[in-house]
Amino acid sequence: MGIIGIIGGSGLDNPDILQNPHDKRIATPYGELPSPVRVGTIANHEVCLVARHGREHTVPPSQVNSRAAIDTLKQLGCTAIFSTTAVGSLRQEIGRGDLVVLDQFIDFTRQRALTFHESFAPHEPVHTPMAEPFDAALRGLLNSSCQELGIQHHKTGTVITIEGPRFSTRAESNMFRLWGADVINMSIAPECILANEAGIPYASIAMSTDYDCWKMDEAPVTWDDILAIFKLNAQKVTDVLIKSIGKMA
Repeated sequence: MGIIGIIGGSGLDNPDILQNPHDKRIATPYGELPSPVRVGTIANHEVCLVARHGREHTVPPSQVNSRAAIDTLKQLGCTAIFSTTAVGSLRQEIGRGDLVVLDQFIDFTRQRALTFHESFAPHEPVHTPMAEPFDAALRGLLNSSCQELGIQHHKTGTVITIEGPRFSTRAESNMFRLWGADVINMSIAPECILANEAGIPYASIAMSTDYDCWKMDEAPVTWDDILAIFKLNAQKVTDVLIKSIGKMA
């Protein structure tokens, strides 16, 4: 396995999980990332870490430059990408702090750049298959690592990605449940689409931090709620990443 990319989301924007870290700035045709890429090692593998929202979490979800993030990791030679994300649960059985190894997405974004192919000329038309958007082998590593670590997790899950920074209305939350979504966030679908276009295997480990707003017996989600749960459980995510990377050949 070559160089491994990690895209860290809310609560894991600036983790101290790399050995011998140093920073790199990479120019892309789509602009520069808000923070340098942190490069180091995990289990003797070279790892490139991108903070999705910047290390100080200054970039709102709908303004995240996913094309620059994926292009940066491709330029650095990454042959696999793991991402982390905080999600709201749309299912009773997915509790706060549970991890979910995503296998499908529903893209409900409306203002993101979702392709590298702004023109087909002078090439043939490019239409990227997306039936199985998350890489099965990487998902297998995440699931087996959760199992070995004894971490409560769900082996599959469909995430719906919405625009932000606002949260859903209750009507939207219930609609997403009817559509078959299991969890909700504001980041994953664009990244996953672009990683597939770039030909880089991609998998995501999601942490459930709240129940969005569909549950009538609970208060609607707030940002403070999300951060509190993620901080309490962030070590589980980093442990799964480290263990999964350590298994890679």
